[in-house]
Amino acid sequence: MGKPAAATVLTEDAAREAAAQQTAEFAEVAARFRPQIFRFLLASLRDPDAAETLTQDCLLKAHRNWASFRGESSVMTWLLRIAINLQKDHWRSRRLQFWKLTSTNSVDADDASQWLPSGESSPEQQTVAKDQVRQVWKAVKGLSERQRTVFMLRHVEEMEIHEIAGAIGLSEGTVKAHLSRAMVRVRAELGGKR
Repeated sequence: MGKPAAATVLTEDAAREAAAQQTAEFAEVAARFRPQIFRFLLASLRDPDAAETLTQDCLLKAHRNWASFRGESSVMTWLLRIAINLQKDHWRSRRLQFWKLTSTNSVDADDASQWLPSGESSPEQQTVAKDQVRQVWKAVKGLSERQRTVFMLRHVEEMEIHEIAGAIGLSEGTVKAHLSRAMVRVRAELGGKR
């Protein structure tokens, strides 16, 4: 024997209402965290088009899985984990193409230096700051993928060690080790200047 028609309508209405509520809830999350995800991916990939595409992919994947988000980490950590996994897939599938396109489509170091706050006011000091940023990006480019990811999450996104560990699925000690190695390499590349 089937369900009464009234009960079926109520169940369908409740399901539609729950889906609409979930969509509205996720829209708020996406609006809040989209800039950070994009900024991380842009800093990691140095390709605005790829960063935009992966940001959209990240939010789409998160939207599809929003109902299964268990809250075991912060929403930002969960979203960054998705973004990091998409970034890894991107690197694997397009490693050679990426390096060819980087020289023609990459973000200019001068543009990147403008994203960073600077308390300096004179043109000379701004030129020095831009040069330092260019040198740091050059050094970061030479890091391993994992070191670069940890470095970016710590110094671009200003995440705490435990947040980074949660986002990339490593222990805090391992994150600290990768960060330490990255810092040593960046400092060596800069000639001991920081």
